[in-house]
Amino acid sequence: MSYRSNADLGGRADPRPVLPEAVGELFHASWEPRVLALTLAMGATGLWSIDHSRAARETLPNYADLTYYEIWLAALERLSLESGAVDATELRQGQALQRAIPIPRRLDAASVAAVLARGSPVARPASQPQRFTVGQAVRTRADQPNHHTRLPAYARGKSGIVERTHGVHVFADAQAQGLGEQPQWLYTVVFTAQELWGQPVAPTAPRSVSVDAWEPYLEPA
Repeated sequence: MSYRSNADLGGRADPRPVLPEAVGELFHASWEPRVLALTLAMGATGLWSIDHSRAARETLPNYADLTYYEIWLAALERLSLESGAVDATELRQGQALQRAIPIPRRLDAASVAAVLARGSPVARPASQPQRFTVGQAVRTRADQPNHHTRLPAYARGKSGIVERTHGVHVFADAQAQGLGEQPQWLYTVVFTAQELWGQPVAPTAPRSVSVDAWEPYLEPA
């Protein structure tokens, strides 16, 4: 099964120009803040996780043709349909036509600042010892999974060195598939630029790249 995530943009040539924007310029249209608010409010209900929402955005078939908040809106529509929060007719007509489904939580306006400041911690207790240690040489998995993954394509099948251990965290790959949290040890792995790109880099270019990688991504080098 072929699977592509639009999160995998690193290392690809892109003919589109980079257009600098003014610092602090957050929105470009009046509807964009509403999409942000809707996304935050619906994410807080617990109908889906942050990993579900990332997967929904990054696997949109027309991702490259959409602006930033158009991507957020399209993903919100997809998640709302998949969760049963709305149906296709309601989306087309822009109004509720059925009784609302039960939701685990609700984000009240007065609680928004506190909830955003608190975030959603993903650290979990360890249930097994870590497999790798700082300074150890490792190699990332080379296969292309048939599901959403946080391991960049450019870093697959590459050798690096474990630089840091971050403890155990929710495994995004499992969570995005609806398989539960399946917490895994998380590491920072450092790769040389030449290892990743396969050619000498310019003198002014970064000499190494760090990637946070869950333990299932790694094997001893």
